[in-house]
Amino acid sequence: MAYYQRIRDLREDSDKTQADLAEYLGTTAQHYGKYENGNAEIPFERAIALAKYYNVSLDYIAGLTNNKRGLASSDLTDQQQALLTFAEGLSDTEKSIASELLKKLLKIIE
Repeated sequence: MAYYQRIRDLREDSDKTQADLAEYLGTTAQHYGKYENGNAEIPFERAIALAKYYNVSLDYIAGLTNNKRGLASSDLTDQQQALLTFAEGLSDTEKSIASELLKKLLKIIE
């Protein structure tokens, strides 16, 4: 989902108008409408402001996750944190190989 659809949905879900959000962001309703229509890129500072306003993560606004809070490292178990730390140390090639091996192992286990 594109970010402009997300910010429109968030605004509509909170029963706000484009003018309400434009005022909060310090812009005009016409310019804010361009963000929602995908006709203008939203500046990073304004994306941050919207994330704070709606109490959602930037990843959610960007459409990278459907989890409104995003994923904080504190949400991970110790085992998940250890796996993530290990995976971060792998090269892109190693990550690709590990991913394929895990898929094959999971099929065997099923």
